[in-house]
Amino acid sequence: MIALVVTPDGFPRAYEVMNGNTADGTTRRDFLTKMETAHGKARRVWVMDRGIPSEAILQEMRDPERQTFYRVGTPKGRIHRDEKKWLDLPWQRVRDSVEVKWYEDEGELYVRAKSGGRQAQENAMRRKRLARLLRKLRAMRKSLPPRDQLLMRVGDAQKEAGRAFGFVKIPLPEKDAEVTRATFTFHTDKRKLQSAEQRDGHYLLRSNLTGEDPAVLWTRYVQWTQIESVFRWLKSELGIRPIYHPLEHRADAQGLIAFLAYCLQVTLKNRLMMHAPGLSPVSVCDKLSTIQMVDVWLPMLDGRWLVLPRYTQPEPDRCAGPAGADAHDTPAATTAAH
Repeated sequence: MIALVVTPDGFPRAYEVMNGNTADGTTRRDFLTKMETAHGKARRVWVMDRGIPSEAILQEMRDPERQTFYRVGTPKGRIHRDEKKWLDLPWQRVRDSVEVKWYEDEGELYVRAKSGGRQAQENAMRRKRLARLLRKLRAMRKSLPPRDQLLMRVGDAQKEAGRAFGFVKIPLPEKDAEVTRATFTFHTDKRKLQSAEQRDGHYLLRSNLTGEDPAVLWTRYVQWTQIESVFRWLKSELGIRPIYHPLEHRADAQGLIAFLAYCLQVTLKNRLMMHAPGLSPVSVCDKLSTIQMVDVWLPMLDGRWLVLPRYTQPEPDRCAGPAGADAHDTPAATTAAH
């Protein structure tokens, strides 16, 4: 397991390779101490997902002597628990599809945000999983496998569907009962699904920055998506997992290599934002992957070797040459090919 601390721009400040069974909530205190030891105390604002800090950690961060500030997500159940506090509060639009309302309570600022774009995205993701689940259940009801096999297939479908499985009611056949179309049925809980879709796109944030503009608070909080993109890059593009090293120090070494690779990736990302906003690091790597070089070695009769370098000629958009220049003639094109 890799833990990272990154800046709002995505640049890493610290990382650690931890045991795979390490709980997220247990890492927060150690990183607070590490950052203060390495960089001194400062007015830092920690942006965290709701699964990272415990209430005990937040209480420590609110300590006036420590002066550590945070913005953290809160479970959606808190919205319904404090529904009376939200009813009469006005919504404030902070961007085209995002509105917020807020109140202060016991030294903390609670911000409720709703995003129309995020709501549509979450609805679509759930419905996609739900549709896939229903197709599998229909196939089971058509083939009617034995009960034990049916339970295994339903279990696999539940694992793949995740939370979407909770919106389908499946009365399974009793033990030793024959699996028929009458004993194996299912239906979607439409009321529960509709209620969940109405809650989609709603978020509850909390912070001890009580004087902060709630609009700025929301904008800064969504920067934690940078953290999500970091781990998505490590797990997919850099292929950091699975790791099969039998020795711990070898796993640590692979973590270091992945960390350095991420440092290069985020540097490339920020340079692209300045010089080529339409490109992403993935698209750049895809473009440059077509540039290849091969040395062909041919044995000579006198014992010597004839070496023939062969390399692809890059397309104009892969070169750093002057605008309008021929990619085959510019020194930059040759350098890029090598």
